[in-house]
Amino acid sequence: MKPHLVSTKLGVLTLFLSCLASCAETPPPVATSNARLSAVQIDRVGRRIWQNECGGTVAGLTSWNVGEDFASLGIGHFIWYPQGQSGPFEESFPPLAAFLAARGHGVPGWMRGSCPWPTKPAFEADKNGARQQELRALLGRTVREQTEFIMERMERALPKMLAAAPAGKRAWVNLAFGSLKATPEGVFCLIDYVNFKGEGTSPKERYQGQGWGLLQVLQEVGESPSSHIAWNVQFAEAAKRVLSRRVVNAPPERKEQRWLAGWHNRCDGYRRSL
Repeated sequence: MKPHLVSTKLGVLTLFLSCLASCAETPPPVATSNARLSAVQIDRVGRRIWQNECGGTVAGLTSWNVGEDFASLGIGHFIWYPQGQSGPFEESFPPLAAFLAARGHGVPGWMRGSCPWPTKPAFEADKNGARQQELRALLGRTVREQTEFIMERMERALPKMLAAAPAGKRAWVNLAFGSLKATPEGVFCLIDYVNFKGEGTSPKERYQGQGWGLLQVLQEVGESPSSHIAWNVQFAEAAKRVLSRRVVNAPPERKEQRWLAGWHNRCDGYRRSL
């Protein structure tokens, strides 16, 4: 065989093998179609979040849970720390207050600073006081806006999660997020869970080095994706595994086992149609 023909064939073979290797390393395609929620579905999302967090009651819009050092407010139980307090969980009520004010709702000055109740006993003693009544009234008439606030947080989560994810996991996180966004049920999974347990990007939100936010659930889904099982169903099971791991890793004094059954029940709700 002539030398130039051998060289040409070797070049073609090299290019072919290079293409094969490249294809093997290429991550699966990401779903690019986003399900658009109707106004009715957005309201349904808000009611389900309200039911999940507050039992769907007006009284539940202002709560302070046992064993926690912050108030939990609104349909999403947005966290509000007292003056000088902080913790491992992201504070979300002050951004909500700013969001509502920007939408033209009257948000009094006392709602824009630190939580005025320093402890749970002080909060409970003022349950029927003027400030909590004013707060519940504002939260009761802004359910749609609170839902939109949570939805905006979900939309902002992906770049943060991709930046925080290990390099080898980013393609799967992207795939899972995009695939979930392709159906209304998957969108609800993302909206509810990011409000429920956060993005999972903060190093402070870890027990024994392991997080429990949306990022960790999407990584868990990516471990064994199946085309035969709907993404929202896979998400529900992955979320339950992540939350079970959180409880195992939690400091004993937090007694988080008491919450696990309720958390799992909430995750089972992700299987339902929207």
